[in-house]
Amino acid sequence: GLRPSPFKRSGRSPTEPVQTLGPVSDRARLCAGRSRIERPMNQTRYLMGIDGGGTKTLALLADESGRVLGKGVASASNFQVIGRQAAQAAIQTAMDAAWQDANLPPQPLAGLCLGLAGVDRPVERALFQEWAAQLQPQAQIVMVHDAVLVLAAGTPAGWGLALICGTGSIVHGCSPSGQLARADGWGHLLGDEGSGYAIGLTALRAAMRAYDGRGPATALSAALLERWGLTTTTDLVPRVYRELTGKHEIAALAATVEAVAAQGDPLARSILATTGHELALAAQAVIGQLQLTGPVPCALAGGVIVAGRIVRQQFESAAWQLGLNLEPITPVPEPAMGAIRLAQAAAVG
Repeated sequence: GLRPSPFKRSGRSPTEPVQTLGPVSDRARLCAGRSRIERPMNQTRYLMGIDGGGTKTLALLADESGRVLGKGVASASNFQVIGRQAAQAAIQTAMDAAWQDANLPPQPLAGLCLGLAGVDRPVERALFQEWAAQLQPQAQIVMVHDAVLVLAAGTPAGWGLALICGTGSIVHGCSPSGQLARADGWGHLLGDEGSGYAIGLTALRAAMRAYDGRGPATALSAALLERWGLTTTTDLVPRVYRELTGKHEIAALAATVEAVAAQGDPLARSILATTGHELALAAQAVIGQLQLTGPVPCALAGGVIVAGRIVRQQFESAAWQLGLNLEPITPVPEPAMGAIRLAQAAAVG
């Protein structure tokens, strides 16, 4: 059976966006580890926060108080996958769309924070730092990994764990003193065992095993066929191989697995239990690297775990079994709000 979560959760519902932006603490600034280009203060006092991931790019435009004025969405901007120029083009498209959504012409920003997937090393950050400085020469610029946005948006003081479970999976951690650590996030070939992709791929394999008689019958088989509009289990073969089904499409099957698990299918539940355990192992690894003690704040992001009640429950249960003290656990449906907080902190110096 499924164990009820032993952890206290924040009062925010999983679908309720973060609305208030309090002052960013010194610890949050340390965890952001921002490299800033000093520029003259802008008079218009607009802020922009970018959340650039492997699935989409989201730009939020806000005023100095953090009130969101406009929102822009574009394609993925993980440059490790699509290249630097395509990533920068997606970011620019999202920024332009945010200005348009606010019915404002593009103009100088006071603060700009880019939280980008795949930007881990200084040399990678420098590529986008220079480009952003040319794009917004008057702005105070913050360049961070996208996981830092989750910490800024979903932890009380900007330190703790940021667990992202979407197409991929990663746990990013920051200690109260600003020391950083991570576990997983190595992509679908080398890691990401707690990801939506891993859930979807395991479900597809389970359907083929059931078809052969190598594995138990499962309601996943019919559910996957219905999801993709197919007739027989063997139709999955050309759907995956001939149509070159991408990892995002496979990861999107996690919602189907969640639904089948909610109906009581043992195999679907087993897949999600494995996912929760893998995520808890990554959290345990980061806590160990940072030597964190006592209650550790944990912010959750990514569509699979924010929208998936059973995935989240299985993670919390596995974390408890490993002896982890995670409190509070806060869903972050909109990590870009963390980018606004960091842009706000940079703008005020």
